Amino acid sequence: MAITDDSKELLQAQLELWHHAFGYVKSMALAVALDLGIADAIHRRGGAATLSQILAEAALSPCKLHGLRRLMRALTVAGTFTVATSSGYGGDVEAVYELTPTSRLLVNDDGDGGDGSTASLSPVLSLVLNPFRVSPLGMGIGAWFRQEDGQPGVAPFAVAHGRNMWEMAARKPAFNALVNDAMAADSRFLMRIVLRECAEVFHGVTSLVDVAGGLGGAATSIARAFPEMRCSVLDLPHVVANAPSGGNVQFVSGDMFQSIPPADAVFLKVNYTEIDPCTLHKSQTNDGPKKYSASGNFGIPRIVNLAYTKRDVNTYTVTRTNSIIRIPCMHL
Repeated sequence: MAITDDSKELLQAQLELWHHAFGYVKSMALAVALDLGIADAIHRRGGAATLSQILAEAALSPCKLHGLRRLMRALTVAGTFTVATSSGYGGDVEAVYELTPTSRLLVNDDGDGGDGSTASLSPVLSLVLNPFRVSPLGMGIGAWFRQEDGQPGVAPFAVAHGRNMWEMAARKPAFNALVNDAMAADSRFLMRIVLRECAEVFHGVTSLVDVAGGLGGAATSIARAFPEMRCSVLDLPHVVANAPSGGNVQFVSGDMFQSIPPADAVFLKVNYTEIDPCTLHKSQTNDGPKKYSASGNFGIPRIVNLAYTKRDVNTYTVTRTNSIIRIPCMHL
């Protein structure tokens, strides 16, 4: 098919390519906003702040004003923040940046020195935008597609770094902390919605095991809502080694593909279909030895799937997000 001679169509096609090629800049702008604490800076100013006020709150040099203006323009066009105008000193018009429902999820403090981070997703985004996670998208996926059939088990993350994400976490304490903090923040955010909208699925359950439950954020929320329920968390040894002690959740070290502690219910968060629930069910019911067994009861899975449906939010956003997020899920 020949390239069109229509100038308008050619320019539109070029614009589309530029838009996609520089799409990573939007993610990097968000990463910079996280690093600088811009949402917290605006929040401490009552939810609205000028550029100079953001610079002061974030402890940045006034000489960075021009760069911050460009950054905030990109973030407002993306919908992370909104911008209005007000009359400044001497009658000059100043841009005032305000939080949106999106950027409120980036706030880590309440402005009074307290902890207002129960709904913050900053730790999750810090993991998603971390170079360890981002680099396989550029360095690993192309090489992964070129692998021979004899290497089906090497994920793009391992192609880029020499080991998979979980092996990397086991060997690098700083990265392990980043992963654990992200999972804990995700659980805090999600469980508020799950327990508000779907609490009935836990009624009548006397025991529950959270598979790959990290530091127990989800299990702790469930145990708090249902104090009569016996809750436990199964995760890898390097995760359990950092688990909190003294709470009402028991932590079990192990591999979910080898053995799952028996319980009335198995709780599992998944990203789309990256883990096959049938595989986990098989690990509960195989004929081999069943570790940590307290009874013969192997529970019914309660699976929280993180896929959005079109009835939940904006259809266009759902379509874009569901298609894009499947690619990073490949490289774990």
